[in-house]
Amino acid sequence: MLPMDYDFASADLNVVEALQEFWQMKLERGADLKNGALVVYESEPASSPPYVCYVTLPGGSCFGSFQNCSTKAEARRSAAKIALMNSVFNEHPSRKITDDFIDKAIRDALASFKGSQSDIENPSTGIGAFKFMLEANRGRTMLEFQELMTVFQLLHWNGSLKAMRERSCSRQEVLAHYSHRALDDDMRSQMALDWIAREQEDCSIIPRELKISEKELESARLAGRELRFYKEKRDILVLALSQIGPSESMA
Repeated sequence: MLPMDYDFASADLNVVEALQEFWQMKLERGADLKNGALVVYESEPASSPPYVCYVTLPGGSCFGSFQNCSTKAEARRSAAKIALMNSVFNEHPSRKITDDFIDKAIRDALASFKGSQSDIENPSTGIGAFKFMLEANRGRTMLEFQELMTVFQLLHWNGSLKAMRERSCSRQEVLAHYSHRALDDDMRSQMALDWIAREQEDCSIIPRELKISEKELESARLAGRELRFYKEKRDILVLALSQIGPSESMA
């Protein structure tokens, strides 16, 4: 496996091969990769530069080309480079969710949101829910935790969490259910249907939200950030828009 101090700028490094090799070695060393070690690349449709490419890692994290790329191959290498850097950094002990990590994260959350000590043990509070999720993921890395967080970010953005609260579902029940739910095509399809229903009540809400999501995705990509949440939002809205007939569409 690549060492933490590897020179990512080295001309000798084939980042695409290195990234695949990194995850293949993790799988061979016993990493829990439900769908294997395959690294998936996705190029944005474009007939001229700059070209954009996204790469999704076996754990679900997503990164994108962050440079101005004149070829599709260059965009692929750019995406692989940022993904490889994050993959290697994620192996550092400081990225593991330990008891010390949880304690520090909870203290920081209390200070940031001006919460009280009683909030920590109450799963119906935001800080209590955060503690529950961290403890449920003890021993995992931050990239692994990020995939779970993406699910809840999408549920919040989509209005699903609010709908569950209105049905008197407790925060702990929701956390317990979705903590073991993968972000899959069924979940995306259901969220797309929710947006289609909103479009019928508020014409053009999908295009408006899509425009916002595309700007967020581009900004995060150029900053070299993890993109799963932003890209899933965009893709869900594109899916919803594709299922609206021309007569229903706002054009």
